[in-house]
Amino acid sequence: MELKHLLIAGMIANIAVAQVPQRFTAQNPCTSKPTCQECIQTPSCAWCYAPNFQGSRCFQPSFPISPRELCPEEYIHNPDNIMSILSNIALSRPRARGNGGEYQTDFEASWNNSESWEKKGSSFYGHGNANTGSSGEKIVQIAPQRVNLKLRARQSYSIYMSYTQAEDYPVDLYYLMDLSRSMFDDKEKLSSLGDQLAQTMQNITSNFTLGFGSFVDKVVMPYVSTLPENLEHPCDLCAAPYGYRNMMSLSQNTYLFSRMVKQANVSGNLDAPEGGFDAIMQAVVCRNQIGWREQARRLLVFSTDASFHFAGDGKLGGIVKPNDGVCHLSSEGYYSESSWQDYPSIEQINLSVKRNAINVIFAVTGNTIGIYDQLAKHIEGASVAKLEKDSSNIVELIKEQYEQISSSVELKHNASSALSIRFFTKCLNTSGVTLNTNKCGNVKVGDVINFKIELEVLKCPKDPKDRFQTIQIYPVGINESLIIDLEMLCHCDCEKPGDKYYQENATFCHHHGTYKCGICVCNPGAFGRSCECNAEEIPKLPKSGTSCIPPNSTTGIECSSRGHCLCGRCECEPRGGLEVNSDKYNYTYLYIIFFQRIYGDYCECDNFSCERHMGELCSGESHGTCDCGICRCKPGWTGPNCACEESNAGCYAPDVIHGQICSGHGTCECGVCKCENSEENRYSGKFCEKCPTCPDRCLEFKDCVQCQQYKTGPLKDSCDTNCSHVPVPIAVDRVEVNEENNEYLCRYTDEDHCQFQYVYYYDKERQLHMRVQEERTCPPKVFVLGIVFGVIAAIVLIGMAILLLWKLLTTIHDRREFAKFEKERMMAKWDTGENPIYKQATSTFKNPTYAGKGCS
Repeated sequence: MELKHLLIAGMIANIAVAQVPQRFTAQNPCTSKPTCQECIQTPSCAWCYAPNFQGSRCFQPSFPISPRELCPEEYIHNPDNIMSILSNIALSRPRARGNGGEYQTDFEASWNNSESWEKKGSSFYGHGNANTGSSGEKIVQIAPQRVNLKLRARQSYSIYMSYTQAEDYPVDLYYLMDLSRSMFDDKEKLSSLGDQLAQTMQNITSNFTLGFGSFVDKVVMPYVSTLPENLEHPCDLCAAPYGYRNMMSLSQNTYLFSRMVKQANVSGNLDAPEGGFDAIMQAVVCRNQIGWREQARRLLVFSTDASFHFAGDGKLGGIVKPNDGVCHLSSEGYYSESSWQDYPSIEQINLSVKRNAINVIFAVTGNTIGIYDQLAKHIEGASVAKLEKDSSNIVELIKEQYEQISSSVELKHNASSALSIRFFTKCLNTSGVTLNTNKCGNVKVGDVINFKIELEVLKCPKDPKDRFQTIQIYPVGINESLIIDLEMLCHCDCEKPGDKYYQENATFCHHHGTYKCGICVCNPGAFGRSCECNAEEIPKLPKSGTSCIPPNSTTGIECSSRGHCLCGRCECEPRGGLEVNSDKYNYTYLYIIFFQRIYGDYCECDNFSCERHMGELCSGESHGTCDCGICRCKPGWTGPNCACEESNAGCYAPDVIHGQICSGHGTCECGVCKCENSEENRYSGKFCEKCPTCPDRCLEFKDCVQCQQYKTGPLKDSCDTNCSHVPVPIAVDRVEVNEENNEYLCRYTDEDHCQFQYVYYYDKERQLHMRVQEERTCPPKVFVLGIVFGVIAAIVLIGMAILLLWKLLTTIHDRREFAKFEKERMMAKWDTGENPIYKQATSTFKNPTYAGKGCS
């Protein structure tokens, strides 16, 4: 029955090979993997651990396999990615807030409500059973909280996570202040603004705590003066110097905050940098002494007007012990190791801030803001703000920084380099495109951000212990995270002692090896597929015989790396292959089974590594076959890939009687013309018939194309008689030239002044073909009479317009002249009733001096 199936498969393969001309070989990446462990670390590969299996043990399940190489399903080891939810408490949703600031939890609508959030072999998006507590128990801003994931190497897998900003979320604010002498006025201003600061934060959240600490520097030379009088009073109105002191743990007593700030005394030191790093480290790691709450947004405001000392600077004072990053606060709140341990490094600060989920706000003056800008880039979740010289803007500064921090979410992780993690989200634009980003802004209370987290094991760690990792994915500054218990699927159980298919000194391995997952791992000195060979027992070979290494070999590779040396002889690897044929128009694929072979005394030969032409081995079975890496061409074909015709028939131009090879301007190579080029002439074309001065056959076909397509031209009445030798052209909307087919483009204008164009070319059978423009391009008709009448009408209209304009101007001018005349007439000083020329005969004169007086 099995033989019958093989014969049917062979018949189908032969029929398919004859029907489908284009083929290509698909390579299998799995066949070269020798062990189960290496196999499953290769994507899409599975391992067959069936006893006495003759095929390739590492294979692709999705790749069609010949019946003789088919592995029984019960012996296939092909682990899937498996994820299961361990904790998925629903996100907290805001409700009416009472005196206790209670919350209620609710399912997020974007998660599918199902009984289980566990799926095998693929990514998913769901919701598990939420273990919600009663109101006010716990605020949840991340869902889910913990998952278990088994992941294969080099296969990506997606997990979905949601984040929301809870309403009235608790806030812990610890104010860490530089109390050197230059910060005296800042201290006074802060004490007066304590109540205002508390009131501002309580408007943001009702669950608010406030704390206060101060620092100066290490009490050793050269940081401070160690003279006895200076140790008590380093400057006027100054208290004794100290490294760091926790003045007030986090509390809701705002009055106590203002009082503690006011009572704190400033001190002095010698150098400009301060011991702020010591203070930050202690304020971060001393969680119980400071009073950091487990579930709250933690803000550390670092206020100073100077730069800082960092790791290594302690050597100046003879301090060489590195900072251990551990809490060392005395009962009075002083840093007890200040004079014994070096300053912490920037990376130590960053690591402590990350572990304790604290947002550091550097509130510094303008002269140092550039230094702290650079520092903030190296500390996760840190930000910088400009502080006025007297700290008068501290309340507004803290409010702005809190709003900036709380309105954005940025996801981070602590995975090793063996794992790749990428984040994808639409942020708040649910209808937009998915972005490859781990950060979203403008987040408000109640908004839900959904993240898709893509994980991929890049490589399996050598140490098996490192294949089990606990990964945290967390928002910066939030003490909540998604915990992933990851197991990297990098090994096979059948390679471990105790498994059914693990046997030491197995009989199958001739008691010289360990049987693992269906194969033998031989002991030292034994070799062979089943450890049947021993180096001491191999007989000496005659000179005419063969060994596993080719003679005169410089590499010393056995069996050309394509076989196994068994007792001094090469046993070549069995190799299966697939020939895949695609139909580019119907988008269907036909798989044909054939067998690739590796053979030869040293496995140096095969039947699949010959040259290809147009994707086909040796140009296809009709041209040649592959033998030991060389194409054996069939009659009529030659060349390294059997793509060349031995005949010169393809180098003669068709329709040319007594024509020459390549039109006499080239040589025939591989059935194709190779045209000659010189300084005088440059020939081209399929038959070297083209040159800058050579005529083509456009004029010969012109009249026939006109009558056949457009029914015009001198042959329109006798087209059938005179054009029987010319094929009817194919009409197309637009004529384009395909240079690969050696097409000729022809353009003409006919007696109607219409333009048309066509191309002609010859196919592989040397038959003439044409494509012609379906419609001629004719110039538009011109109506001369209309143009003449239009010009006359335009002239008449323009003349009338000019006359009307002249009449208007003259009328305006006459009216202006008449008005001017009227005005002058009315201004005349003489009466029109008297004659202005007439004068009386007598004249009367009066002497003004004696007017009216008599003589005395």
